[in-house]
Amino acid sequence: MSFLAIYAEQDASRPQLITNDGAQIASELEAEGIRFERWTAGCEMSDPTDQTQVLAAYADDVARLKSENGFVTADVIGLTPDHPDRDALRGKFLDEHRHAEHEVRFFVRGSGIFYLHLGERVLAVGCEKDDLIAVPAGTPHWFDMGPTPDFTAIRLFTNPEGWIANFTDNDIAARFPRHEALAEHFTQTAAPHSQESA
Repeated sequence: MSFLAIYAEQDASRPQLITNDGAQIASELEAEGIRFERWTAGCEMSDPTDQTQVLAAYADDVARLKSENGFVTADVIGLTPDHPDRDALRGKFLDEHRHAEHEVRFFVRGSGIFYLHLGERVLAVGCEKDDLIAVPAGTPHWFDMGPTPDFTAIRLFTNPEGWIANFTDNDIAARFPRHEALAEHFTQTAAPHSQESA
């Protein structure tokens, strides 16, 4: 389930706002200059992990983003729970870092959580199938694919070398709930809702 949890950077115990309403997620993120939208496949895929099929199914949306943002390359990445290096791959992006270009991910299947450190707040954005998120270049963030990662995603680049992680050496990520805790909370929430803490 897609969700947004907004925390004060000094208090990871209690979100100021939690929601799994797609329109509210998009609105809250748009206010911070972050794109969040949902795509629908333009054709059937017999294998949603096959790069050729995936890029064909979402060709119109990929072309639109390339035109709007100057992206020149799109590819497909994925991970399954039986991958022998899943723990190392998960750990690679669990600390706060920045990229020299936008980090754009569209989830064809599966899920992951982006944590965005924006000023004095941390926004945890749970993305799932059909969700696109675009994190602007230079934004401090981290990504958690969970202990049993299982996803396929489209990536868009202007320059793949610009996507190298530049770590901030801030330990903030270690203070926030991991994928397991947030995913479990929102999985138990059946209906779209939002809640603000006092």
